[in-house]
Amino acid sequence: MNSRGSANRLSSTSNFRSRISFLMLSMFSTMAALYVAGRLWMDSENRVYLIQELDRRTGQGRSAISVDDTLKIITCREQQKRLTALQMELGKASEEGFVSKHLLDNNEKDSKKKLLAVIGVSTNFGNKKNRDAIRKAWMPTGPARKKLEEEKGIVIRFVIGRSLNRGDSSDRAIDDESRSFDDFIILNDHVESPQEQSKKTKSFFAHAVEHWDAEFYAKVNDNVYVNLDAIGTVLTTYLDKPRAYIGCMKSGEVFSQPEQKWYEPEWWKFGDGKSYFRHASGEIFAISKALAQFISINRSMLRSYAHDDVSAGSWFIGLDVKYVDEGKFCCSSWSSGSVCAAA
Repeated sequence: MNSRGSANRLSSTSNFRSRISFLMLSMFSTMAALYVAGRLWMDSENRVYLIQELDRRTGQGRSAISVDDTLKIITCREQQKRLTALQMELGKASEEGFVSKHLLDNNEKDSKKKLLAVIGVSTNFGNKKNRDAIRKAWMPTGPARKKLEEEKGIVIRFVIGRSLNRGDSSDRAIDDESRSFDDFIILNDHVESPQEQSKKTKSFFAHAVEHWDAEFYAKVNDNVYVNLDAIGTVLTTYLDKPRAYIGCMKSGEVFSQPEQKWYEPEWWKFGDGKSYFRHASGEIFAISKALAQFISINRSMLRSYAHDDVSAGSWFIGLDVKYVDEGKFCCSSWSSGSVCAAA
């Protein structure tokens, strides 16, 4: 009788201890879950605060952006464009029953192709004779220019700013010429001046990449002859180089005396040797779309030196850029009888 009572008491004690252990374990699990949730909530709040603080600080100026962030932005923009294009294709295919899309004629297909190049011919108010010569020599006008854009994917425009005396006879003459030929990019926010050529080149690349979707963007002076077939062949060779910088590469001496032709006011920045870094000669050079986008995004923080070719070279220092020393881009002015991108 006593042994049976003892066994019952032991069983009751064991069950009580089991319940206590279960309750303790449940309490511990609950506390742990609350702790983890609290930490996650705090981390989330911290991340929100940091993002808001970063937006507040960088939002004070567009220039507060690193090179890595810039390249990420470029990649994201490209992916977004591809996604948008696919969505449009899917919508159109759905409307057409997945049939008529394949019956589009070749001209319509070609018109939607990405351009090979946008060429900006840098000119100024006093160079109308040069522009007329270019139109007769290598830059088509009217329907022929449209055909060049559609069949070869090459867009050509003269690039010019505005007069310091806005609306004067120089501005009116350019407006009249533009209406006659419709072959200008007029940079309304840029004042035309020999001392501002670097800023003009920067503005051209930013404008071009924002208005045309092309593989390459090229700057050309208005006193050189360009073989368009040859330049097209050259650029096509480097389609697989997403960050290509193509031109007649050089370095050369930095001139520190004001009376010298190629005087550089900031000569002291180039060190004791006073030698320029590697850059493409200013008569003609081309850059790939990613580099043009880089210029567009960072235009407000990119330094401009006395010469536009040196300035362009400085913008790409530190980037993972493919420098292409292209002999066919080595040329000089018409006065020497030279031809750019010669076959």
